[in-house]
Amino acid sequence: MAERTSYERIGAAAVLTIERPERRNAVDRETADELLAGCRRFEADEQARTMILTGAGDLAFCAGADLKALAAVGPNPPDALVAGYMDRPEGPMGFTRLTPSKPTIAAISGYCLAGGLELALWCDLRVATETAQLGYPERRWGVPLVDGGTQRLPRIVGLGRALDLILTGRIMGVTEAHDWGLVNEIVPAGKHLERALEMAEGLAAFPQETMLSDRRAAIVGSAMDLESGLAYEAEVGSEVIEVAIRGAGRFAGGEGRGGAGSGA
Repeated sequence: MAERTSYERIGAAAVLTIERPERRNAVDRETADELLAGCRRFEADEQARTMILTGAGDLAFCAGADLKALAAVGPNPPDALVAGYMDRPEGPMGFTRLTPSKPTIAAISGYCLAGGLELALWCDLRVATETAQLGYPERRWGVPLVDGGTQRLPRIVGLGRALDLILTGRIMGVTEAHDWGLVNEIVPAGKHLERALEMAEGLAAFPQETMLSDRRAAIVGSAMDLESGLAYEAEVGSEVIEVAIRGAGRFAGGEGRGGAGSGA
């Protein structure tokens, strides 16, 4: 059986690709297993500073869970099968209930729907082509959001806008998604991976200790009240104070001024 995903390191980036273009890169159980393995490989890959998640071809980033594969189980699936899917600790789509320790970028082209949007929301940054379409169309079939869609979307775009997509199941174009802050950058068709790789190299150029600590403070602190978040920020920042002192010395020597050394 052909592999459903591929993992390739390009420069400082690990590129994890869903390789099911004939199914619009929909995710079945086997694909989810491979995505989880790819995520773990990225975590263990000391040379990979950023992971780019994408889908094969230009038609779809990921159209969500493979509903045909789910339907093939029959109308009355065994309780153990349902529990094994819904209660999978890492998330039904592979790794959506995990938080990686390094930055992630979604390189989106075409359909980014249902569980596919949930995968994109799992990433820190999202770059999408002019053809991208995003939404939760599974609303019309009664399929719930169980891969972070009800939790990450409000944190990114706000509750009111999130409920617009969650309740209506409508599909939005990339311009509206960018206006909402759901997509960070729009690129011409076919340029999504190229741009994501540029962004990854930019992130890799920064001092990693402080970038990763600031990322951790932002992610963990977003679930705290402000007072607790500020305390956590100070705690995390103190762990890298020596790096900050060295950076201040480089600044004093003229390094990084006038835009030199910028990232993405």
